[in-house]
Amino acid sequence: MFNSLKKLFNSLKTRVLFSALLMIFILLPIVGLIISNAYEKHMVASLENELSAYSYSILAIIEVDNNRLVMPEQLLENQFNVSQSGLYAVLSSNSILWQQNSTANKPQLTEKLWSSQSLLSPWQPSSFKQPALGESLFYEADIDNNKHFVYSLSVSFGSEAQPLPMTLHIIKQQNDLTLMMAEFHRQLLLGLAGLMLVLLIIQYLWSIWTLKPLENLTNELSDVEQGKIERLSQVYPTELTQVTEQLNLLLNAEQKQRQRYRNALSDLAHSLKTPLAVMQTQKELSVLTQEQLNIINAIIEYQLRKAQSAGQSSWYLGTAVAPIVQKLLNSLTKIYRDKSLNFTVTIAPDANFKGDEADFLEILGNILDNACKAANKEIHLDISQHQDSMTIIIEDDGKGIEPALRESILQRGTRADTYQHGHGIGLAIVRDLVKSYQGTMLIETSEHLKGAKFTLNFPS
Repeated sequence: MFNSLKKLFNSLKTRVLFSALLMIFILLPIVGLIISNAYEKHMVASLENELSAYSYSILAIIEVDNNRLVMPEQLLENQFNVSQSGLYAVLSSNSILWQQNSTANKPQLTEKLWSSQSLLSPWQPSSFKQPALGESLFYEADIDNNKHFVYSLSVSFGSEAQPLPMTLHIIKQQNDLTLMMAEFHRQLLLGLAGLMLVLLIIQYLWSIWTLKPLENLTNELSDVEQGKIERLSQVYPTELTQVTEQLNLLLNAEQKQRQRYRNALSDLAHSLKTPLAVMQTQKELSVLTQEQLNIINAIIEYQLRKAQSAGQSSWYLGTAVAPIVQKLLNSLTKIYRDKSLNFTVTIAPDANFKGDEADFLEILGNILDNACKAANKEIHLDISQHQDSMTIIIEDDGKGIEPALRESILQRGTRADTYQHGHGIGLAIVRDLVKSYQGTMLIETSEHLKGAKFTLNFPS
């Protein structure tokens, strides 16, 4: 699972989307929280200003007659006149000022001097604070187990000789603010959720557009591997231009190098053919010498055909496996008709050899030919294509290859007649070809058929 996650986060698209998700799901909630707090503070500040305005409107209608408070029955703000409207006003004596100016016959306790008609609950002096004269306080208080905002302002009416200190408390229930904040939070959450969705869609489309050149590069490289094109031809962003140019240079250089190799092989074969032809015309040659010269000539002819057929090939060309296998099986069935061999073949539909067709034909043909020579009746061929490799398994029901011989038969110069049932020196050529494609070859004993088992693995 760790490897899967590691592989997943190696993707640039995953990294871009993950970074976007991280920003969206962290930053947007923080922004929402900041907006919510700012809005709530704004609403509370507005409420404080509102209660302050109510307090000054009530102070404007207070009258004092003979050191007694006189208040009108009805106030201008109708909410003060409606029972349990949620907006209340209370005038209380200021005990702090009483204590500062107290004499023996003056009260020392806070008492209610007046309340609006909207306040029906009993007076609770402990619920309110008493600021100093000329100062105000804005705070929260519990009245009848409900949260209220309170604005308290201390003033003094009367003369210096007979002051009448008092505190005006304007009280407002928090229900309206709570409902307002709940609705605001609901709208904010819906807005943020919609914004998140829009940003996710925009980010996804943006990542597709941004990473499109990389996808195009991947597709072009795949086409190059399969032999559909020889070079990268699309126009890429500035950041990828140098990479694609270097890749094209590498492809061109490799193709030219392979062509030089093929040409050198062809030139060498042509150079050898002339002296060999002269030697073969000599009458005094023995039968054995003539036979060896014919073998050398056949080898040269083979290398010439190989150079001509694969001269334009390169390492990146893709070769479909199924047609080659079918061609080989058709030939081998005719060659070994007397043995009535039974071939069991399994080939992955997308099996593709990343190399020359001639090389693959030689590798597979050599091993299959040896298997036909060694087998009694059964030969199994399995070719599977994986994400990063192609595996070929060839098994027969012959006597197999002794462990002591498995290494020696892959060495050049070992005589063919030392191998049982036809496993010949061609395996050394197969080994060299497999190595040239960074592949591996393993010789074992077949678990099912009990004969030889060849396992070849080629990286993709």
